[in-house]
Amino acid sequence: MHLLLDKFKEILMAVLPITLIVIILNFTLVPLGQTNFLRFLLGSAFVIIGLSIFLFGVDLSVTKIANLIGHHLARSNSILIVLIAGLILGFFISIAEPDLHILADQVSGVTGGVITKTSILVTVSVGIAFMLALGLFRILFAIPLKIILWVIYGVILALTVFTTPEFLAISFDASGATTGAMAVPFILALAVGVASQNKKTQRSEEDSFGLVGLISTGAILGVLVLGMLTKTENLTGIQIESAAEYPRLLSPFLHHLPVIAKEIALALFPIILIFILGQKLVFKVSKKVYRSILLGSLYTFLGLVLFLTGVNAGFMEAGEIAGRGLHELGYPWLTVLISFILGLVVILAEPAVYVLTRQIEEITSGHIKRKVVLIALSIGVAFAVALSVVRILVPGFELWHFLLPGYIIAIVLSTIVPNLFVGIAFDSGGVASGPMTATFIMAFAKGVADSTPDADVLIDGFGIIAMVAMAPILALQILGLIYKTKSVKGGLKLNE
Repeated sequence: MHLLLDKFKEILMAVLPITLIVIILNFTLVPLGQTNFLRFLLGSAFVIIGLSIFLFGVDLSVTKIANLIGHHLARSNSILIVLIAGLILGFFISIAEPDLHILADQVSGVTGGVITKTSILVTVSVGIAFMLALGLFRILFAIPLKIILWVIYGVILALTVFTTPEFLAISFDASGATTGAMAVPFILALAVGVASQNKKTQRSEEDSFGLVGLISTGAILGVLVLGMLTKTENLTGIQIESAAEYPRLLSPFLHHLPVIAKEIALALFPIILIFILGQKLVFKVSKKVYRSILLGSLYTFLGLVLFLTGVNAGFMEAGEIAGRGLHELGYPWLTVLISFILGLVVILAEPAVYVLTRQIEEITSGHIKRKVVLIALSIGVAFAVALSVVRILVPGFELWHFLLPGYIIAIVLSTIVPNLFVGIAFDSGGVASGPMTATFIMAFAKGVADSTPDADVLIDGFGIIAMVAMAPILALQILGLIYKTKSVKGGLKLNE
């Protein structure tokens, strides 16, 4: 229970800054209304408690399952087994990702059901499955990450030519939404497990990173293909049903709880089944460990249900009201300033960021301090959120005006930055856009877009997750250049 208390303290300190900002806005510039304010506080409590229990369960179950699978895959010496396992695991871990469920709900809502939640979930998960298989293949054969990234992003940039603005925003948002609190611990543990057991290469430190960043490209490709197959003339941005439309305080919580519980149970079941079958066939862990993992899976389920219920019933509504209300005050600079502040603190509220920064510090034996990484991430995300709001407020700015040069710069940087930093940077791009970004920040942007006459909530309301996902890629590769310069001056040697 000591670990659970530590998780609670960690999440409390992470969510508290956003909660305080909303409370200050409520009593100063943007009153939420008594019912919405109470729902926000209750939703925040659900988010804090839910994420704490969820991360506790992930440590007990999901991470251990991934490590077991990773070790045995590397030892199998069978490319076919690795590829099949990558396809299966990638699909089911993506289906279980809470951030993707949130994004899929939002897309389905604003498109009036033309793009269904199921189509987003399945399409993205198929893309993730193929990229996870490719990523494991890369680790086993020590293929440089940057080469694969060059090819994949070249294909992505080519496909964007045939993509509508709606699907461009959704596809890059999906890349961030798929690498959240569920997928990141699993993928990182899987990568470490495979890399540490791979006898064909001695670069286990370097190969432990990059898999998260690689699988996120599968989400982009999946949605881009979906966009090419979807009739876009039926797409119109509409305002989705809000919690404010429920008459009583607890009504939205009671409405969402059973629906979410059913969805999460179906999403987690395949992962638990894979573990149970693996235990009977190959894992053979002790009864104590076996029971601990199953109990951890139960915690994961309960935590996810509480978290998503809080998000849908009260947390996101406050973000949307805050964004709309700030813009309606008539001071665009104030909206941009608040968005910048939200970007600074939101990265601290992402559970997956703590998982990644801890692993970076451990694997590099403390040479790359987690505080330095957090500062770089925070500054990058702050500018990303602020620029996203500027894009909504200023007519003529489109998402590709930022993403195209941003990713071109990222690819160029990858040619001169040490390989270790390339993997870390692209992994950070995925983990930075987690539960808080997929919920409060996205809702905030949608609120701003909804109150802007020249904006389209379907085009401009999405894309902020994509911006948040791109910022760390640039920020940490620049950090890598700094480390490279210092290492050369100090006579040290980094991986090239």
